[in-house]
Amino acid sequence: MVVIERKRDFKILMVCTEYPPMQGGIGRYTHNLVKSLRTKGGIKISVLSSSDGKEGDYKGLSPFAENNSEVIYELVQKIHPDIVHIQHEHGLYGLKLNPLFPSRTKTGLDKFYSICKVPIVSTFHTSYNFKLWMQSITINGKDTLHLRYLYEFWMHLINYTSFKRTNSHAMSKSSAGIVLSNYMANLVPGTQVIYHGSESYQFKEIEQKKARRLLSLPEDKKILLVQGFLTATKGWDVIRKMNIPDDWNLVLNYSKNHYNKQIINLNLHNKKSLINLGKDYLSEEDLSLLFFASDVVFLPYKAIAGSGTMFDGLQHGKPFLASDNGFFSEFSKRGLGIIAKRNVHSFEKGLQMVDKKYDKLKANVDAFKEKLKWDVIAKQHIDMYENILNNNGDKNNIPIIQPTSSKLQDQPLK
Repeated sequence: MVVIERKRDFKILMVCTEYPPMQGGIGRYTHNLVKSLRTKGGIKISVLSSSDGKEGDYKGLSPFAENNSEVIYELVQKIHPDIVHIQHEHGLYGLKLNPLFPSRTKTGLDKFYSICKVPIVSTFHTSYNFKLWMQSITINGKDTLHLRYLYEFWMHLINYTSFKRTNSHAMSKSSAGIVLSNYMANLVPGTQVIYHGSESYQFKEIEQKKARRLLSLPEDKKILLVQGFLTATKGWDVIRKMNIPDDWNLVLNYSKNHYNKQIINLNLHNKKSLINLGKDYLSEEDLSLLFFASDVVFLPYKAIAGSGTMFDGLQHGKPFLASDNGFFSEFSKRGLGIIAKRNVHSFEKGLQMVDKKYDKLKANVDAFKEKLKWDVIAKQHIDMYENILNNNGDKNNIPIIQPTSSKLQDQPLK
């Protein structure tokens, strides 16, 4: 591993409520990013997470707490980082949609962004257009009279502008913003695209037949993989009605992330050509094996801002079949996968198209996957950090501001 010489040493405070051993895609992303950054010389990284993120360095955040801004602010004054890097996902810090007064909609980070004097980098994990924002509505349990759905529909309808405003506010107070695709960059203007990193376990490539034997998967058919965290927006219900060709198996494996309380029954019992792996949350080693064992990654999502599963599949050399939306369309146009309208017939035709074009898709993926190595992603982050510090001068001297809790709570959203 080549150690990059720093123009100067610096300290980063990485902020992410979700962090291992908590199960969650953003926590896993942040952990892998931090691990790669720590292999570089001259950088000290401290991680602030929730009390369940035991591998973090500092605790205190929660999506249910009212004082997340205060927790981050007090730690900044204590450890004096050069840069605060926030993994910005609304639900991890608390997003409160106001059903009557959208201007009062807020997140648990708004106050911190307004008062912090240290350069901030924000990685935006969620940005929706209006259609996907409305499709992100989820209702748990029975809703016989559809009253809860109507309430959520109304609340989303009047709050889309407010939702965008929370991203705009965070970006306006950040020295730099990161998104995972050009599609997302158009939704959060001023941001820079740095892809979601991915790497095979211990950087090793496993031959497909060996990976299948290790996972006790059949070797005589191609595998369409459905893998990830089970949420209503993943759209896996479409699998029930799909006809899987005789020379394919659909392999399913899912788990729940730490904060997911949704009750979802996929009703996939006795589904022909379906293999439910049933391994729940996978280790990095088993996750790599599963991707190497597969041929195509299936992503029939209803609402999506980005997909770590897609990037994992690409880095393991696997094309995708996905819903036709802005995010997946961007990578489909690069010849990395096929998109289809989100219905059974279109996905069945899409799988036939993937099968027909597989060799070309696979070649494109193999050429692209080098861009996703964590070493590459870490270097892009370091370049951004150094550029900020060079433009901002020495930020070690943080102004010591001692607001009371009430003053901080009253900080206006600018």
